[in-house]
Amino acid sequence: MISKLTKWIKLLSDAPSPIKNEQKVSNKYKHWRIRMFLSMYIGYLMYYFVRKNIPYVGSFFIDDLHLTKLEFGIIGSSMAVTYGIGKFISGLAVDKCNIKFFLAFGLIGSSVINLFFAYLPTLPLLAFFWGLNGAFQSMGFTPCAKGLVHWFSQNERGTIWTLHSSSKMAGITGIGFLATFFIATGHWKAVFYAPGILGLIVGVALLFVMTDKPECVGLPKIEDFRNDRTLVKVEEKSNLSHWQILSKYIFKNYYLWLVSIAAMSLYFVRFTSLDWSTIFMKERGIPPATAASLLISMPIIGVFGGISAGYLADKAFKGRCVPISIIYLVFLVASLWAMYTFVSVTTPWWVIAFILAAVGFFIEGPQSVAMGALIGRLSPKESIGAAIGFVGIFEYIGTFFAGVIAAMIITEYSWKGLFTGCYLSTVLTLMLLAFIWKKDSLISKYD
Repeated sequence: MISKLTKWIKLLSDAPSPIKNEQKVSNKYKHWRIRMFLSMYIGYLMYYFVRKNIPYVGSFFIDDLHLTKLEFGIIGSSMAVTYGIGKFISGLAVDKCNIKFFLAFGLIGSSVINLFFAYLPTLPLLAFFWGLNGAFQSMGFTPCAKGLVHWFSQNERGTIWTLHSSSKMAGITGIGFLATFFIATGHWKAVFYAPGILGLIVGVALLFVMTDKPECVGLPKIEDFRNDRTLVKVEEKSNLSHWQILSKYIFKNYYLWLVSIAAMSLYFVRFTSLDWSTIFMKERGIPPATAASLLISMPIIGVFGGISAGYLADKAFKGRCVPISIIYLVFLVASLWAMYTFVSVTTPWWVIAFILAAVGFFIEGPQSVAMGALIGRLSPKESIGAAIGFVGIFEYIGTFFAGVIAAMIITEYSWKGLFTGCYLSTVLTLMLLAFIWKKDSLISKYD
């Protein structure tokens, strides 16, 4: 059993006979790039089906299970803790393992938990299993990040990375429509077990349709195929240990520390605005079913926020990630202020939807670019998993704050205090990214 598991986990071997014919290489690269991108996109989209379903039914958890806001926050924070630690560990592990196993195994494990989660009767069980779900969820993005840097080159990653990042918001949107349907029909618990069934099907399918690196199917490295030059040195056939990778490329990378702290601040805003929105709207007099349907506008427009930021980073700023992120963050502060000021039962539904959409749009832009493509620009390809994992720890410290700490702020200082915290966190993110401006510009000169 262990030997079979080890065989699945380890890096896939290079093809014994690399393809020499240039036309065949070009055709096969086109086929596999599309196949790998779609697999990673759909796979990671499904991760969000079995992860971000809880915000849409937050008020039902509180009412049906008689939870306080603090107890509801504990459930969300339990995932944040395990996800943050797990993402760091999986980031280290995936650099030495194959990506299809990671992506599929995590999705299958998370889907199984969703099959029974809504039927758990006590807070300790809810917190434990949602925390376990976080451990499985931590296996999702790091293999995708590794796949993107192995199959797409430096000067196209701004667009590709943000296209892939849109899978998050597409997943949140998809589960939003599903949740709205089940809530309207009086079956809110199906918001968990129905995505669980879908996730199991997709997880098994990924094992059969994906591969690992281009060399595994007889193709050359992406740098050789596209004849790219890059500022970041790639160590061929690196035999560095996990600790050596951490010491050389992570702990001593000043700019990665800045991105990490910025990610912590932005993730607090991101998950506070998403996870607490239906509860906030309910307390402003908006019915739960209406609140769930309105919340869909946040992720669905957020998709375009991420894609547009990546496109503008590549086309308008020559691959630079910092300028467009700062522009979006300025508008994010204004959008959050509008959300607190104008969302109420007396406001037309389309105005509320527009405000929530603006919040999603201006969060997803910098989240996709600065906490995605920028990491790939600041880190060698051989250590991308470790870099993503390291930043992931800070991201989910921010997510932890968006659970328990947000609940405490609401209890002590009301919603005004929580939104003030979001304004300040957004400004902190902007200031930290400003310190990377010069480094970001320098990298672009070598692309």
